[in-house]
Amino acid sequence: MKGFYKKLAVSWKNQNSLLCIGLDPDLERLPETIRKGKAPLFEFNREIIDATALWACAFKPQIAYYAAIGAEAQLEKTIEYIHTHYPLLPVVLDAKRGDIGSTARKYAQEAFQRYQADAVTVNPYMGGDTLQPFFEHEDKGVFILCRTSNPGSGDFQEMKSGQHFLYEQVAQRAMKWNVRNNIGLVAGATFPEVIGRIRKIVGDMPLLIPGIGKQGGDIREVLRNGLNADKTGLVINVSRAILYSGGGRDFAAVAGDRAREICLGIREHAGRLESV
Repeated sequence: MKGFYKKLAVSWKNQNSLLCIGLDPDLERLPETIRKGKAPLFEFNREIIDATALWACAFKPQIAYYAAIGAEAQLEKTIEYIHTHYPLLPVVLDAKRGDIGSTARKYAQEAFQRYQADAVTVNPYMGGDTLQPFFEHEDKGVFILCRTSNPGSGDFQEMKSGQHFLYEQVAQRAMKWNVRNNIGLVAGATFPEVIGRIRKIVGDMPLLIPGIGKQGGDIREVLRNGLNADKTGLVINVSRAILYSGGGRDFAAVAGDRAREICLGIREHAGRLESV
C-alpha cells in the first residue's frame, strides 16, 4: 500500500473516523462577520477545519463554490492550510473532471499541482482514455463517479447492457484500470443497496459516499452495505448539515459539535455491526 491509499488508511486508523467534511462555503450563507472579510471563504473554512479536524478522516472542497465567484486563491489557501496544520488528513478536490486526453492532462495538473489536492473526483462518461492522465499520478487518488446520490442519477446510471447496470460496468472497469492502486468510486448514500453491489465488485477499493445529511442517506444502511473487512473503506461526506448547523458567532463550535455527533454515530453503528 502506498500513495493516496496509504494516506487514507492511516487517517482512518489514527482518526478512528470515516467522516469527510465537505467544504462548500456559500458566500450568501456565511455569518455576516465572516462575509465582510477580505477572504471570507478561506476564513470560514479555517474556522470550520479547526473545529472539525478531530472528527474527520478527510476534507472535500467543491471547486464550483470557489470558481463561481473568482475565489480560486481562497481554495488554494484552504488546501494549503489543511496540509500545513493537519498534514495527515487527505484533501479530495470535488471537481468531477472528464475530457479528452490533452485537456484531461491540464485538469490533472490543476488538481494535483496547482491545488495540491490528494485526490480528485472524475466523470467516466467519455471513457478510460480521458481518465488516464489522472491515474498516472501514482501518489494521488482518483474517485470515479459510479452511482451518484442525486434523484436523476438513474436516468443513465441504471441503464442495462446485458445483465449489468451501467454503474456496475463502471465498477468493473475501475477494477481493471486500478493497476496503480489509486482509484476509488463515488457511490451515493441514498442508494445503500447499490453500495453493497458495488462493494462486492470492487473489494476493498475506497468508496466516497455523498448523500448523508440534507439528502437523507441512512448512515446505518451505508455502513451495513459498504464497510470492508477491516471496518473501513468508506469516506462518508457531510457538507451542509455540518457547515450551516449554526449561524451565529459560534458557528464553528456548533459545526464541531455536529461533526463530533456524526462521527460518534458512525462509530456506534459500525460497532453494532461488528457484534452481529
